[in-house]
Amino acid sequence: MKRIRFRKKQSQKKQTLEIYPINEKIRAPEVRVIDEEGQMLGVFPTRQAIDMAKERELDLVAVSPKAQPPVARFLNYGNFKYQQEKAAKKQKSQQRKTEVKDIRLSPRIGKHDLEFRLKQADKFLKRGDKINIEIILKGRERQHPELAKEIIQDFINTINSQITEIEIEQAPKKQGNKIVAIVFPSNKSKETKPETDKETDKIEINKDKPEDQPKLD
Repeated sequence: MKRIRFRKKQSQKKQTLEIYPINEKIRAPEVRVIDEEGQMLGVFPTRQAIDMAKERELDLVAVSPKAQPPVARFLNYGNFKYQQEKAAKKQKSQQRKTEVKDIRLSPRIGKHDLEFRLKQADKFLKRGDKINIEIILKGRERQHPELAKEIIQDFINTINSQITEIEIEQAPKKQGNKIVAIVFPSNKSKETKPETDKETDKIEINKDKPEDQPKLD
């Protein structure tokens, strides 16, 4: 009977901050010293450089520990570490994976529903996500796909003119019983902070309003 071996999932390593030796943790016998103003002071024995830093009530931080000799600077290590962590968090937030959010329209969509979807599009685009805009054609609607294309194109034009600049990845196109278009934020649009609240990925339409229904031949 064959033994079944289970492979352990490899845990993803968390992004760690680069380690900068400070003061007595610097093992090199001498260092190239930069003062708190950014001026190069020259090469000093490590012990002497530590004493010089302490006279200024600062730490001696090896900012380039692999150099020969290591480059060390007079710094407030607490503030230095805080800035490093802040920069790492900012970099991580900028690496956020772009998602594709769905917004569903209808040939019979009312004004209120349309305004609601525009608000959803605004939030998704501010987060940097792409938007998949679609209309599902049912029954006699399938005989008039051009109406659905016009509705989606008008929706795109409204976003572009009233909300934010966008680019079209896919123009309104028929795919099976759907008309689909994909848009994403333009690089030219103003930078905005990502929304922290979670929105529903797919927006379902409300009941159609009889007064807003277009007449189909």
